[in-house]
Amino acid sequence: MISADGRLVSECTAVPTDGSLEALAAVDDIIDNFGHHRRDDYFAGFAPDATFLFYTHPHRLESRSAYERLWASWEHVNSFRVLACTSDNRHIQMFGHTAVFTHDVDTLVAIDGVTSTLLERESIILEQRNGAWICVHEHLSARTHNEQH
Repeated sequence: MISADGRLVSECTAVPTDGSLEALAAVDDIIDNFGHHRRDDYFAGFAPDATFLFYTHPHRLESRSAYERLWASWEHVNSFRVLACTSDNRHIQMFGHTAVFTHDVDTLVAIDGVTSTLLERESIILEQRNGAWICVHEHLSARTHNEQH
């Protein structure tokens, strides 16, 4: 079959059976909850033993609870609030019961009453545990204005 833009398209589209759709759904929940500052729902997407590497923090966070404490301090000290978040340049790799998701993320935040957009790259590592996909590691790095999606 030929699409409206002239590309050859298969009439049968196979649905992946490698777990990637479920892993992507878990990632999308994390991103959506983060983008709407739904703190408790956001953290529910992370395993208690998840680790975190943020370019804005001097050392690795060794657990979800350590990140929750850091987030709470941002809220308390800096009136931190996530206003919006978009995900682009998305890619997922499946390795059995492990998924590696990478993307470019643009986040609109309010910090100390000032609204700004953060341009970042992120890797989210998920593991299938008890039939569900959960984040076990997040790595965030800065992205410059000149980098394209």
